[in-house]
This record gives sequence, structure tokens and C-alpha cells, in this order.
Amino acid sequence: MTCHLSLIAALGLWISFAQAAPAQDLRLFSIGTGGTGATYYPLGGTIANAISNPPGSRPCDEGGSCGVEGLIAVAQSSKGSVDNIDGIATSRFDSGFSQSDIAFWAFSGTGLFEGKPPMESLRTIAALYPEHIQVIARADAGIRDVTGLTGKRVSVDERGSGSYANAIQILEYYGLSEEDIDAHYLKSAPAAEAIIANEIDAFFITAGYPTNAIIELADRANITLVPISGERAAAIVEAFPFYSTDTVPAGIYSGIGATETLAVGAQWVTDARIENDLVYAITTALWNERSRTLLDVGHSKGAEVTIQTALDGVAIPIHPGAERYYREIGLID
Repeated sequence: MTCHLSLIAALGLWISFAQAAPAQDLRLFSIGTGGTGATYYPLGGTIANAISNPPGSRPCDEGGSCGVEGLIAVAQSSKGSVDNIDGIATSRFDSGFSQSDIAFWAFSGTGLFEGKPPMESLRTIAALYPEHIQVIARADAGIRDVTGLTGKRVSVDERGSGSYANAIQILEYYGLSEEDIDAHYLKSAPAAEAIIANEIDAFFITAGYPTNAIIELADRANITLVPISGERAAAIVEAFPFYSTDTVPAGIYSGIGATETLAVGAQWVTDARIENDLVYAITTALWNERSRTLLDVGHSKGAEVTIQTALDGVAIPIHPGAERYYREIGLID
């Protein structure tokens, strides 16, 4: 519903601006994000704001918009990475956020996309930040590691999300499957409410920390983060190089200590069919100084979105428009 409301609002803006300045070309550019309680959606809103420059905006050098002239970008909520990739393939989205593993599998027709035609037109605009696989549990559920999820009521996120794909992989490496748990399929915000209502014992989410839904949950309930560590975590990293080991620091969530886990990269991807000049202009707008300010004061994860890491962990081709920009600034030789 939020996705539809966001699109309707953007279309309303488009119509208003078109009536005010009919001579200027306008372009609506959609960004598939994720659930409203996670990281993709608010960060997508910040980026959409940074790259937009509708008619009537103050000039960039006068403190106004430094986005792409005539562009109205809109962040749309979705089920997450897999849904965003599917949305790009079907032209439902112009672009979207995706975990690095999901993007690679879609491009190569492997992993989660085994048996499907490779999406060879998938392209990267930029790497964004590392995402951490977080397993949140009720403290009174007594879940100390992943094997402790056996027989518990566990939300593995919605099918079609990157969180779901990660959850199933991790369960497998710990000798578990969906049949070994009482599986639920909730996004992070409803999963947090289900924890409070004692309807589930734990849930998975792959998102940049701090995650809003978990921040609020930690203030309302006694929870823990379940570690993903040791030999089995090391085996996952060895099998899938887009995973890395990392730690959610102590104090990120109220009352929760440092917790070892796995991470994957978040990337902004699009399709090769999107015009080179448009993607070049979008990439240029994303990395200008005005956008840097917006990223730093927006979602807390925005500070980790930097030009220095714009190509980190990218395993699919870069869109030619974005590549042109990265070559101009010397990031690509």
C-alpha cells in the first residue's frame, strides 16, 4: 500500500510540475527499496531527494537542488532485494537496492535464481554500504545460537526478499530447514510487533544497523541478537565470497552487547536499457557535495555511502553511464 501511495504522490507532483512548466521535459525515476521499518526505504528516500530536481527548484549554487534537471525520483517500498530485481526485469522499477549476493545470482542465473534465465542486462550504479544479517530473539526464548531456532516460531521474512534468501542459506549450513522451525513470513516491523505479542520467538532481517524496527523493539521488549559465528559461519563465507564476517557493536541496540554475524554489500542497481546520459547524470548528482550533506544528515547508514567505496564488492557490470562518471573522476582506470 505504501508503495502505491508513494507512486501516486510522485505522479501528483509530476502533473503539478508539468502544468507549471509544460515546456520542460520531466522524467519519473523509481527506486525499489524495502520494508518501511528497515534501512532501504528511508535511505532510498534520501537518495531520491538528492537526485531529484523538479521545475521551480532553486539553483544548486544558491542552496537549492543539485539533482538531475527535470527528474522526479521516488523511493517505493517493496519486499526487498529479490522483489526489486524482479521489478527491474519487468520494468516495474527503473532501479532498486539489492544485496550483492542477490544481484550476482540474478545476473548469472545461479543460486536463488537457479533455473531462471540469467538477467544479463542488470547493471550497477553504486555500491552503498555493508548489510548485516541480524537474528533477533526474545530473551526468554533461550536461543543462544542458530541451532537453538529448532522448533521455535521464527520469521524468515517475506519470500522474495534478500533476508529470506539469507535466512534459508544460514539455516541450511546449521543443518536446519523451514520444516525444522515454525516458519513465519513477516517483514521487520510486523515481526517486531509479533515478538512483543509473543506470537514468534525470533526473526531474521538483513539490513544496515541500526535498523529502526529493532531500535524501537529494544526499547519495548527484552531481546537478544543471536550470533552467527564459528566454523559454520566460516564455511558460509568460504562457499559464498560475497559474505563476510563482521560484528554488530555493543550499544547499537539498547541493552545488547557486541554480536558476531555475517554481512553482505548493499548495491543500487538498474537495467542496461536505462539511458546512459540519464544514469551518468544520476551518478553525478549522487556524489556531489550537496548530496553528501543530505546523506550525512539522513538515515544513519547514509554516512557509510561514500565515493571511496562506490565500487566495493561489485560483481556485475557497471552501467555505462555510471562507468563514464567513475572514469572521469579516476575511480576506474
